[in-house]
Amino acid sequence: MRWLMVLMIGLLPAALAAKTVEGVHLPEQVSVEGKTLMLNGAGVRTKLFFDIYVAALYLPAPSADADKILQTDQPWRLDMHFLYSEVSKEKLDEGWDEGFEENTPASERGALAERLERFKAMFPTLHKGDVVVLAYSPGKGVSVSIKGVQQGTIAGADFAQALLRVWLGAEPVTGKLKKALLGGR
Repeated sequence: MRWLMVLMIGLLPAALAAKTVEGVHLPEQVSVEGKTLMLNGAGVRTKLFFDIYVAALYLPAPSADADKILQTDQPWRLDMHFLYSEVSKEKLDEGWDEGFEENTPASERGALAERLERFKAMFPTLHKGDVVVLAYSPGKGVSVSIKGVQQGTIAGADFAQALLRVWLGAEPVTGKLKKALLGGR
């Protein structure tokens, strides 16, 4: 019996090392500019009963408070693992526009418009298996990596906050995904 307990305790770190959502393995920790971030939560973006992507949010410390997360200028990372066969560039552009429009006050959208266009220009049509990594580093901006290739960086804490509001704002892509990204809390 004692050997079984030792074996189980030895396997515990491996069990905690990753989370799996819809077959996508997500590490518990990632790094942004040398800072270790913890998996805050993960879930599936669905639309009309179709699974579009798995999203995983990483923060310096776990938090279930969307407002606090959005108001704190801290590093974060959001990974998107695409599940759907094809999401056209046009659909992606529409989604970014809608997410910003619904979650960013009109008074702020003008200052973000040119950067949002540069951000959207980084995205091609995406396919099942493609991974998008959005990583924010205070003082630098949001870096965009698609399929392992660095696309560029969009400067500004205001842009980073507006982008994160797409998932954590008052009108998120889906309430279920927002809850999952907040750790289901």
